[in-house]
Order: sequence, then structure tokens, then C-alpha cells
Amino acid sequence: MGLDIYAGTFTRYYTHNWKSASQQWAEANGFSFSRITPEGGPIEEPDVNPEEVQKGMENWQSQVLAAISPKDRSAYEPWTEDNETPYYTDKPDWDAFGALLLYAASRIYQEPLPETVEKDWDFENHPLIRRMGEDEERLWSLFIGASCWLPIEDGLAFNGPCPTEQEITFSTTGSLKRELEQINALGWQADEAEILGWTGTEGYPVDGQIQNGKLTGQGITEHTVYNTESLAKFAFSILWKAAGFSLEKRVPILLDF
Repeated sequence: MGLDIYAGTFTRYYTHNWKSASQQWAEANGFSFSRITPEGGPIEEPDVNPEEVQKGMENWQSQVLAAISPKDRSAYEPWTEDNETPYYTDKPDWDAFGALLLYAASRIYQEPLPETVEKDWDFENHPLIRRMGEDEERLWSLFIGASCWLPIEDGLAFNGPCPTEQEITFSTTGSLKRELEQINALGWQADEAEILGWTGTEGYPVDGQIQNGKLTGQGITEHTVYNTESLAKFAFSILWKAAGFSLEKRVPILLDF
């Protein structure tokens, strides 16, 4: 199961009024695209009414804000909820997401960074990543299992039901942005332009190419081992862009998997 990053309104997300990076690539290159379950069956997209979904999202939002807003000052402002606001999305997949966590933990604890990671590696059980996740002095959203960041500047994290009533861990874009800034300060110390460019210069090696309108792996070896730091930079750039977009447009960030 892959991983996409989505920054946009909940209304667009739950009405499926957005296209993943894979879907956009497929359509741009003349390929069909379909979403399937882990068992291989097609995912049926429900017929939803956008107006009803937006109303439900606004009601859920008001309940969340009432629960998390500080008691000693003004309540948090509602974030954007509609079916038209632009969204940002890209696909780091889990290998790159895990590489970023490993890079961050290695810098924080001043431990050597493994040069490579294997395809589909079990990053959650890596000793450094587990150490960071259990470190009560560093409750970073990236390491405590957050899968949704609300567009709020204050730093906080909490567990609660998402709009589909599934219990998840929430944090804020302010928390995520500060974590990313600290990772960059501890390691790369890259400027904005360099960070934004990493989605084009870093990441996964090529496993195929398009020839005569068809995807082929001819002459290209399938890669099963990746450069850790390159994957980390790739995932970092995607999350950096998502955080900036979230704060600018006042929309949440979600992990889609």
C-alpha cells in the first residue's frame, strides 16, 4: 500500500474531487488508472453530494475547534472548507517517508546514517526510529503516528475521530513546519530553492521508461536498494511544500494510504 501526501480541504478529499500524483501522471501519459484494495479488487467510489459533505465537514470542524482551542485566549479560526480551493499532492511512498524519519533520528542522536535502505523496508521497527518515537522529550508529530495536520500555527497533538469516525492522531502544520526546520538545521542547512528542487533531483531511481507511448523496463534494472539520504531529501521536499501550501491556503494535510 503506497503513501500520498494531500494538502487540501476535507470536502475535496472526501468527495474524491482530487487526483493523486500517480493518477495525474497516468492521465498525462495516456495510461488508464484505477484504485484497488490490498486484495486486488477495485475500489468503488461512493456517490456523494458535495454540499452535504461540506456541511458535514464544517460541523465536524466546529466540534474539533471547540475541543482544542485554548481556554485563555481567542479560539482558533476555522480553516477553509469548500469543494473548489486548490490542493497540493505528491507521492513519497513509505520507503522515502521512513528514510526521512531515519535521517532525522540519526541527526538528533548523532548516529551514523545507513547509506542505503531496501525496498519495502520495515522502518517503524528500526532502532533509531523507535527510540525517537519513545522519546518523551521529543514528541514530534512525524514520530508519534500523526496522519493529519490541521492548519494551525500553535504546536499540539491529540487523538480523536476523523470525519469517518476512525480514531487517528492529529497534529498541526505549525508543529510539522518547525520539525522540518529543525531537521534541515541539523543536517542539510539548505535554502528554500534547493529544498523545492529535491522533488526533481532526488528520490527513487528509474525502474522504467516510456517508449512509443508504452511503459517499459527494457534495459533498466529494477531497483530494490535505495540511497537513504536521497529518499529523505525527496520526502522532505514534498512535506515542506505541503506545509507551506497548508499555511498559505489554510487547509489540512493528510497522509493518504
